[in-house]
Amino acid sequence: MIRQLSAELALVLRILFRQPGFWVPTVLFPAMLYAFFGASMAGAGRMGAYAMASFAVYAVVGVGFYQFGVSVAQDRETPFSAWQRLLPGNGSLIWVARVVAAVIFALVAVALVLTAAWLIAGIALQPDAYLRLAAACAVAAVPAVLLGTALGSLASARAAVPLSNLVFLPLAYLGGLWVPPIALPAGIAALSVWTPTRAMAEIAWAALDGRDLSGRYMAVLAGWALLGALVTWGAQIRHRRALFG
Repeated sequence: MIRQLSAELALVLRILFRQPGFWVPTVLFPAMLYAFFGASMAGAGRMGAYAMASFAVYAVVGVGFYQFGVSVAQDRETPFSAWQRLLPGNGSLIWVARVVAAVIFALVAVALVLTAAWLIAGIALQPDAYLRLAAACAVAAVPAVLLGTALGSLASARAAVPLSNLVFLPLAYLGGLWVPPIALPAGIAALSVWTPTRAMAEIAWAALDGRDLSGRYMAVLAGWALLGALVTWGAQIRHRRALFG
């Protein structure tokens, strides 16, 4: 099983690295957005560090939705994908490899945001704070990818990108990634606490401070991850039946 997983992961990474026009913008855009808006709005100090963590989460979700969610919809319509499903082995390892690859790319995107915060806003954390934030982002990457693959499993290749925009951008706002949750209108703030992006942000903010996180947000994030996994699983069964009967 380890051998197959290693082969699947190597294949996913090789395909992505051969398409820099696909993954480079996804990895670079959060750092650019932070440089243009986040750094100037939040400045330095504690609020600046929180803004940095918020944009790090934004980077993670972007990788999950665009780089891997969209690729699921596009890959599904290629002959290679149909051939790959006929191969012997554990089919679930293909999805495990996607998640592992997503965590790798998400951490690269997060590192670029942290570097931009250091260069532009002068925000520097202690090494243990950086490690905690990186771990929080790695945890957040798993449900982000599962939700992205769920969307990609339901959408066609042509509809995947606009649907990702339609879902991802409102979630970024609702989760308090662009504005502090206390600045959200009351009705939106009440909805915010149930969104996956708010749970991811709370995990990142808690990691930044080194404080314990409320189990509520962990439960919310676990629920969204489970939903994404179930939708992906159900959609893939439907696609397999349609393809092979």
